[in-house]
Amino acid sequence: MKPGDKVICINDKIDADKSEEIRRDFEIWITRDKEYTIREILDNNGIVTGVLLDEVHNFPKFFKLINRFQEPAFAIWRFRKLQYASAPAAAESAVEELVKEAQELVKIER
Repeated sequence: MKPGDKVICINDKIDADKSEEIRRDFEIWITRDKEYTIREILDNNGIVTGVLLDEVHNFPKFFKLINRFQEPAFAIWRFRKLQYASAPAAAESAVEELVKEAQELVKIER
């Protein structure tokens, strides 16, 4: 995944033991099955890769674990990249096949 990629949230669950921490750090949370656009990818000192989203903006906070202020990022594993590029090509190919079949049927009937 990279900035600009369209993704879909596949996991918006919050563990009960992390609920208080999440509510403190995130004003806005993600929604399962909703599409988002990656704005930035954060390494978070190798702890867990996080993503910032065009559609969600939270206030920066100080995180002791990484020793800096930053906007809280969503774990990258909560998302799956959407694949739009291959679908139109496959659909176009299917339409071409149907047109050929229809043309052959018209020839047979004449």
